[in-house]
Amino acid sequence: MNNINSDTETNPWTTHSTQQVYESAWIQVTKSDVTNPAGKPAIYSVVHFKNLAIGVLPIDKAYNTWLVGQFRYPTNEYGWEIPEGGGKKDTDPIDSASRELKEETGIIAENYDELMRLHTSNSVTDELAIVYLATNLSFEEAEPEESEQLQVKKLHLNEAFEWVMQGKITDAISMAAILKAKWMLDNNKLFV
Repeated sequence: MNNINSDTETNPWTTHSTQQVYESAWIQVTKSDVTNPAGKPAIYSVVHFKNLAIGVLPIDKAYNTWLVGQFRYPTNEYGWEIPEGGGKKDTDPIDSASRELKEETGIIAENYDELMRLHTSNSVTDELAIVYLATNLSFEEAEPEESEQLQVKKLHLNEAFEWVMQGKITDAISMAAILKAKWMLDNNKLFV
């Protein structure tokens, strides 16, 4: 017999106390003393992000997109992803998306349509990502931040999809955005 209870969506956790154990300009880490769903005492730690995660999938009329390659310190690996960054929670997410797209690729988009919202790793963080489809593109010079050493690559959405399927793209936000856009393209729901 499994422990799946399909009759309710209520919170089975009881929080007794929470304390902050770390804080930086980007994150806060808390540790909570809890009673878990089995009724046993436990400790649960959560990484709280101070900003939204913002992703942008630029698409032109020929269904090309642009990926950004960079070395990611936390994974100690080089990877390819859609243009991404943080956006202050008190700022319109489209403004943050526009800024990130211009900074990382030099692309200016006339239209931004929300593609999805997702939680990046909901077992350890409350981070929320908002991903936009950017269309009607024009091009200027990129303006990356000093912490970014970027490579920009143009490829067709079908090729980006193949990169996801081959494991060349492992970033969760990028994978979700590309997979959804490919589904939209294949089902005549992607209008650029």
